Amino acid sequence: MTNPVTDADRTFLKHFSQLISFLVLVMFALIGVALYLYSKNPPPINPSHVDEVEQRIAPVGGVYAGDTGKAALADAQAAAAKAAAAQVAYGGTTDGKTIFGNLCQTCHENAATGAPVLSDKAAWAPRVAEGLDTLVKHATEGFTGKKGVMPARGGNPSLTDAQVKATVEWMVSQVK
Repeated sequence: MTNPVTDADRTFLKHFSQLISFLVLVMFALIGVALYLYSKNPPPINPSHVDEVEQRIAPVGGVYAGDTGKAALADAQAAAAKAAAAQVAYGGTTDGKTIFGNLCQTCHENAATGAPVLSDKAAWAPRVAEGLDTLVKHATEGFTGKKGVMPARGGNPSLTDAQVKATVEWMVSQVK
């Protein structure tokens, strides 16, 4: 029987296998170069991660002694008061119209979750009859009634009691 593989076929297979071997070597060389270059450039540090670490390792308290300590304590208290004020919604304003326009109108202009529309005096009459203190309590603590749901502090936990009360008073003045 004769061999079906000719010399030309063997030459082709030899050259083809050499080409494949060369390409595999080039591939491994490129992977090696890429790994080397990547190891020289560490990934960038995530700024939010840095902030989290700094918050975790921040000192819990401070030592204030002498006249310099009194001045440092006053500065620290002023900075703490400023930071606390920044946490209050809408800059701490007690303007009911401003708070209503930024938060409350979302529900009280569209009757969302059964909220009475501010311009509907008939819907507000039974609520106003319950008294201002009850309305403020429901707005502050939240309320689930037969006709709807009022989330605590209008869904914004950073509102102060004074802001909630001022907003409820403004809303009641609009429906009377």
